[in-house]
This record gives sequence, structure tokens and C-alpha cells, in this order.
Amino acid sequence: MNEIAPSKLIVEALVFASSEPVLEAEIQASLADGAIARDILEELQRDYAGRGVRLECCNKCWAFRTAPELATALRKFDRRPRRLTRAALEMLAIIAYQQPVTRAEIEALRGVSISRGTLDNLVDAGWVIPRGRRDTPGQPVTWVTTTAFLDHFGLASLDDLPRLDELEGAALFKPSVAR
Repeated sequence: MNEIAPSKLIVEALVFASSEPVLEAEIQASLADGAIARDILEELQRDYAGRGVRLECCNKCWAFRTAPELATALRKFDRRPRRLTRAALEMLAIIAYQQPVTRAEIEALRGVSISRGTLDNLVDAGWVIPRGRRDTPGQPVTWVTTTAFLDHFGLASLDDLPRLDELEGAALFKPSVAR
């Protein structure tokens, strides 16, 4: 039987035991023997490839995830469906594409005011967070998406969001301003 390096065991256990994706820098900080976290994570990723559980990277955070092809078989076990209102979906899309963005900017893009509860739902889901203030009169709070947003929607980064012209071509988006 091959002996597994202690660092590899530590990294595997650390990621497995965490309820949230673990930042690669935190994993590196847990290694004392000069091992490189990225190398170990990539080795573990190869070890788990083709299995029911896979090691995935999302915005420099690592987590074990169920293989996507098993989603149908596991759907009956999902007990926490999160349903968003149309207003919340619109707001989330605006934040994702325009971040950092203020509440007033979101309202201007949507053409209607937003209720406090809509933003609260997105914050409660862990998908958006405040990220500083705009250097304008009143210094409004700016909002951005989180790693949890990327993780929930299966995105490695914001670059994986569909381009607006792709959405427009699929009739999923209609620009409000003529080009």
C-alpha cells in the first residue's frame, strides 16, 4: 500500500470537513512542511476525477462537490430550494453584471424602486454583500456578488457569466436603450 503524504491528508480533510469552500491561501497556511497547496489540490482534483464527488475550484476557493451528472439522481434529496422573485433575479443579474453597483443605480436600470426585503433576501442567501461606498455625495453603499453566488450557480469566476449579446441573441435579454 502506498503511503500518502501527511500534507495531502491534511488538505483533503480540511476541504472535506469545511461547510464552506476553503480559500487556497488558508489551505497553504495550514501546511507546515513546505508543501505547495496548489500542487496538492490539483493532485486531489485528479484523484477525484470521474467519481461521484469531485474537488472543484471556485474563485480561488476549494470545495468537494457532487458530480454534475448525478444531479438528477440526487434531486429528491435537495430539501432547500431557494426561490427568488422576479425582482430579486433582476437585481441579482444587475449586481452580477454591473458590480460594484449602488441601490440607486440598480433602481435606475430596473426602472422601478426596490424594496428592502429584496436586497435582504440576496444578502441572506449569501449571494451579495456590501463592498465599500461610492465616492459621490451621500456615499452610497456599493454591492457585489460573493463566492457563494459563483458556487451556487456553478461559475468559476464572473467571466463565466453569459455575455449580454449571447443573452440578447437567445431572446433572454432586451436592451432598454437603442444602440
